[in-house]
Amino acid sequence: MAKTILIVDDSASIRQVVKIALTGAGYEVVEAVDGMDALKKLDGRKINLVISDVNMPNLDGIGFVKQLKQKSGYQFTPVIMLTTESEAEKMRQGKEAGAKAWVVKPFQPAQMLAAVTKLIQP
Repeated sequence: MAKTILIVDDSASIRQVVKIALTGAGYEVVEAVDGMDALKKLDGRKINLVISDVNMPNLDGIGFVKQLKQKSGYQFTPVIMLTTESEAEKMRQGKEAGAKAWVVKPFQPAQMLAAVTKLIQP
């Protein structure tokens, strides 16, 4: 059974690039446009990994990760932050919220797959 990854990004083009890379590697993908949308799409569903942008409307990535980690069944779900942010302070905030990895845009799909594979096996 394929592992499911939740992609949270307000950019449709970024979601598409990530989705193509992940589905090509055998993963199932659920897409959300921001943190609020992502929380709705969890709905008790088994998610093996989350890839989230930081800067999004309604609920940003760090706020989303904090809320995700408080939800029953998602405390140990690994999170990769995919963002243009590379400041040490933002990275610290992400790690504090519960992010396990940080990938800076622009990125190569192979780089994203390597980060995913480190956190969950296909």
